[in-house]
Amino acid sequence: MRSLLHVLTALAVIGLAFWAYRENYRTQAALAEAERLQTGIAEARQRLRMLNAEWAYLNRPDRLMDLVELNYDRLGLLPLQPHQFGRLDQVTYPAPASMAIINPVDVANTEQLP
Repeated sequence: MRSLLHVLTALAVIGLAFWAYRENYRTQAALAEAERLQTGIAEARQRLRMLNAEWAYLNRPDRLMDLVELNYDRLGLLPLQPHQFGRLDQVTYPAPASMAIINPVDVANTEQLP
């Protein structure tokens, strides 16, 4: 009986060691994947910062003015005039949505008590 208990204990230890071994490698794989994703996020943020800087550089007012002057005849641009803008009272705002009461409930007690 005692030898059976020793064998079962040894099998349990072997099984737990195998489980711990597998979990260790799963954890290492998950950590490596998380590090790879963090690296990808950092690269994407760096790329976004570079694109934002390039966008700001390309949209400088002096550069845009030079482009307008170079292409003035071809584009047919005209300076803005005050009459081209609308007034605030000319803007049509959507009407607020009305909430229809489908099943009204009488909350006032109109019945007489006996």
